[in-house]
Amino acid sequence: MSKSPFLQALEYDDSLPIEKDALKLWLKDLENPFRWSLRPLFQALFAVLLHLTWFIKRLPLPQFSAHNFLQKTICWFCENFVSVEANLLILRHYGCESNIINFLIDNQYLKEGDLPVQPIMLYPVKINDMMDDSFVKHDQELFRCFKEMGHWRYNKASESVINWQHWQTVDMQALQVTKKKTQVFDFETSHALFMCLFCLLLTRDEYRDAINGFNLDQSMAIRVGEIIGDKSLVEMAYNKFPHYLVGPWNLSQRFLMHGFFCEYVYSVLHNLKEK
Repeated sequence: MSKSPFLQALEYDDSLPIEKDALKLWLKDLENPFRWSLRPLFQALFAVLLHLTWFIKRLPLPQFSAHNFLQKTICWFCENFVSVEANLLILRHYGCESNIINFLIDNQYLKEGDLPVQPIMLYPVKINDMMDDSFVKHDQELFRCFKEMGHWRYNKASESVINWQHWQTVDMQALQVTKKKTQVFDFETSHALFMCLFCLLLTRDEYRDAINGFNLDQSMAIRVGEIIGDKSLVEMAYNKFPHYLVGPWNLSQRFLMHGFFCEYVYSVLHNLKEK
């Protein structure tokens, strides 16, 4: 079946920066029939369950978490039920966001006596790698780096020299996903199925921080834009204003738009590095 005229137009619309590999994966994911049939039902059902879980976790009850069980369950589900396209997009996301944060670390101005910030090394190439480069660690490493970078300082005197010390180009050929007949769920349907489990198996503060961490997209865009002299990057951040904490409302869209943001900014930086 041929693509619709709109999807055909998206193949050639490069107004927003996005690598061809990522665009190809996303367009194929959009044509997954489960996205248009099961996803709306799952998102509605699990959104109600998510808010109920969120309410229970916010009660003054003893907190618990089960990170290892959460990671094992996610990796098992990804290996057996999530489409190859969605899995590749997930693996890409780790590399894209790690590069953006490492770019900020490499180009932050350190005063005498400041300790260098340890870069993020979350670059999984296969699903099982996410047992170590976990979703939980993915969030916590972002917060650690922002804390250790402290108040943002960029040395404008050296703006002609950009540091790429810890940049690792995302190599699609290195990503390993074994295709199985049972891998049928698209990216968004898969996320809908796991929203509640994340909320349940993290402490209330871990989960609250994770879903609000998306709003640091705007902060990253401001900082990257200052380094490369492109203030338009801020417009690419859908999630904004990190000082305003939100709950799980509209989480699926916010989650997806965080992924797009990282793809956009990664593409801008990658093209700049290649030049």
